[in-house]
Amino acid sequence: MIRFGRTVGLMAAALVLGTLDASAQAVSLQAEMLKDWTALRDTMAKIAAEMPEDKFSFKPTPPQRDYGQQILHVAQVNARFLGMLGASAPAPAVDPKATGKAAVLKAMNDTFEYGAAMLTQQTDQSLLQPVANPPGFLGPSTRARMFTFLIGHTWDIYGQMAVYLRLSGLVPPASQRP
Repeated sequence: MIRFGRTVGLMAAALVLGTLDASAQAVSLQAEMLKDWTALRDTMAKIAAEMPEDKFSFKPTPPQRDYGQQILHVAQVNARFLGMLGASAPAPAVDPKATGKAAVLKAMNDTFEYGAAMLTQQTDQSLLQPVANPPGFLGPSTRARMFTFLIGHTWDIYGQMAVYLRLSGLVPPASQRP
């Protein structure tokens, strides 16, 4: 009976490990990157829209960017870095002097849509290919690393925007309770 129990236990463990191995092989770098990029786009759209138009120029201290400039900064960095990835279509133009809420949100959304379109065209293999002229501070980089940098950079700006909202007496969308 003990031998039977061990055999059943080993078979169960092999089945579980085999299932885990099969699911690990089904993972796609491209699909995961697209999922993260799309989720970030949606999160940024919500937080960007949360600040009312009349407070869009709020900044905590004089040397800091205002709320709209934070969003515009994300759009500019997205456009610049995505433009380095060798897509057939050029990155969307971002007006660095845009100030109105609608124009700033459109610029950010356009760059996220462009990034999503680029990711849709990638494969796991193409994401691992080196970028011809990455920014000097990153050094040699793959397309995947460039997207990872953009995601990290945008989350950094998101954190700053959450503080701007709180200082303006507002609650970031991710912290709102129904």
